[in-house]
Amino acid sequence: MMDLLAAIDLMDGDAVRLVKGEFGQAAHFGDPVAVAARFLEAGAPWLHVVDLDAARAGLPVHRATVLELTDLAHRTGARIEVGGGIRTAGDVDELLDGGIDRVVLGTAAIETPELACECARRHPERVAVGIDYRRSGDGALVPAVRGWSANAGRDVATLLACFGGAPLAAIVVTGIERDGTRTGPDLEGLAAVLELTDLPVVASGGVGSVEDLWTITKLRSHAWGHGVTGVVVGRALVDGTIDVREAVAACAASV
Repeated sequence: MMDLLAAIDLMDGDAVRLVKGEFGQAAHFGDPVAVAARFLEAGAPWLHVVDLDAARAGLPVHRATVLELTDLAHRTGARIEVGGGIRTAGDVDELLDGGIDRVVLGTAAIETPELACECARRHPERVAVGIDYRRSGDGALVPAVRGWSANAGRDVATLLACFGGAPLAAIVVTGIERDGTRTGPDLEGLAAVLELTDLPVVASGGVGSVEDLWTITKLRSHAWGHGVTGVVVGRALVDGTIDVREAVAACAASV
């Protein structure tokens, strides 16, 4: 079954959504706790929370809000994964020991893959790697780092090879050029990632309709036989383009 992960990005104290990773194009949606409560009351099984300010600074900025969201999720029986600015094993330990269900390492995992593997061995199935990518001129998937402000020095295929055998919870894959646009996911990019790894894959970026969710559920890896295990939806949920209950039902119907 594919899980729905309702996304809340944090910036300047608000819940926001970016368009294609551009910080200058942030749409603000107010109190993140109120936004999360609306998602959870409608039955969202996961919150996907990213501290955008921390992602740029490399330091925790909205830690108090993250812990408040964690408490809210757990009181409703949901789970929470958190990313943004998590750079060290100590950061991972602190968040997981504080009750967060899963952390997402982005820049740290891309720049130092062995750190992600080490953290996963210490916390099996509770550490995910976030790979946010843009396409190069030749179509290659190139990861971005440090709040999407710079390109990594390796492509996605090379990076995924570094995580073989590590007990990671998931690879969270975001097509930056689709993120926040509601124009549909990068199905070609998702299909490529599914062929490159036997780790669980969570899709993110571009979902704008229930039909998009159905399309994602149909993706399958020829090499490994698995599909997408979760999908992150943000802008379409927060502005009501997709009803949370309908999204949960579409994901739950996947096999």
